[in-house]
Amino acid sequence: MTMQPIQLFELASRQAEWLSVRQQVTTTNIANANTPKYVSKDLTPFDAELKSASGLGSMEMARTNAAHMTADIAGNGRVELKDSKLNQEIGVQESGNTVSLASEMSKMGEIKRQFELNTLLVQNINRMMLTALGK
Repeated sequence: MTMQPIQLFELASRQAEWLSVRQQVTTTNIANANTPKYVSKDLTPFDAELKSASGLGSMEMARTNAAHMTADIAGNGRVELKDSKLNQEIGVQESGNTVSLASEMSKMGEIKRQFELNTLLVQNINRMMLTALGK
């Protein structure tokens, strides 16, 4: 009997990489908050990475009832850097800059929480596997 790879670890690794890139994009936005004509950037959602991942591309939630809705993944299975949605609070500043520091700081908090959740899930999966092996 051969061991099958544990895709949860691969998935957690991909999410950690995506979060790292998103954090870098967000810090670049913050650094350019006063740069004239700078347009705020963000990544497509991680759901797009799930859809495009080799070996993970077929991961979809099971529909147990025909009345259940299907989920359309934003980005058509690709993760890419794109212009952020325009923040209606600040709009486009006179300099042409679209960075909202409040939105970017909110994203940083979201990224931190997702990193912590990812780490906690990996730790718990590892602990469960060790318990199952009797170690």
